[in-house]
Amino acid sequence: MNLVVAIPCLNESETIATVVRSIPRNIDRVSKVVVLVVDDGSKDNTAQLAREAGAEVVSHGVNKGLGIAFQSAVEWSLKNKMDLMVTTDGDGQFDANDIPRLIAPIVDGQADFVTASRFISDDYLPQGIPPVKLWGNRQMSKLISSLTGSSYYDVACGFRAYSKQCLLNLNLFGQFTYTQEVFLDLSYKRFRIQEVPSRVRYFEGRKSRMAHSIVKYALNTSKIIGRAYLSYYPLKLFWSMAAVLFAIGGSLFAVFIGHFMQTGKFTGYLWAGFSGGTLLGTALFLFILGLVVEMLDRIRVNQERSLALLKQKVFYGE
Repeated sequence: MNLVVAIPCLNESETIATVVRSIPRNIDRVSKVVVLVVDDGSKDNTAQLAREAGAEVVSHGVNKGLGIAFQSAVEWSLKNKMDLMVTTDGDGQFDANDIPRLIAPIVDGQADFVTASRFISDDYLPQGIPPVKLWGNRQMSKLISSLTGSSYYDVACGFRAYSKQCLLNLNLFGQFTYTQEVFLDLSYKRFRIQEVPSRVRYFEGRKSRMAHSIVKYALNTSKIIGRAYLSYYPLKLFWSMAAVLFAIGGSLFAVFIGHFMQTGKFTGYLWAGFSGGTLLGTALFLFILGLVVEMLDRIRVNQERSLALLKQKVFYGE
């Protein structure tokens, strides 16, 4: 198997050379290990130091976002016929010696996508992580778990391993980040997902570029999750909204009709009739819209399957 360890970077000149050199080059059952640094518009000499340390480098020239940097890593991996891809951070948070343990479930045929989990056990809980970030990570994991119908503890960790089939089938659109969208995409496509406990180092004074503002991070990730969920589960989304409006509208209309049957007058309850009728009409519209979007979603699913097969033939000749 050929393995690429991809490191999306933005201004990591202080640590990138150390991180690149720390990647193990001899891993059991892996024939070739390549380190790829995706320089997402760094203003320092991150790219130069990465090359000098022995890494392949893809440079964006301008900052495009972590999500685009990840997509560049996937594209490079496919073009270079990689069988496995591991992503890690450029600041040295993660222990590169954990890579063999991270890819083991994939190599053993037990999983397609494996993510390191910082919160799966209290024994691995990061020391020094701010309480608000810990709370935010747990709430995000609960949200993704509820959307996918599976239980996950850490959906935002950047230390992950992907099989070739995952790389062929991933189809992401988020620019700001990719971590949560990957869970939605791969779980919808029924890929096997595992979490592996892993420790992470939180450096004193470290400021996350992704989550330096919890509110901004939540808004940006919510947009990505919302769009992804609309793509993968349109019928469930529209029919859920239709059901809520139908229940409220039906109740209001029942009050309106009940009042008329008791008094023979509409006076005083016209608001309930108009409101209930409007909500019932909107519910019917959303019900029909859900059916239409579901049909369009089937077309999208077939297109993605065809795209994955085309990639496999073009890049791997299979």
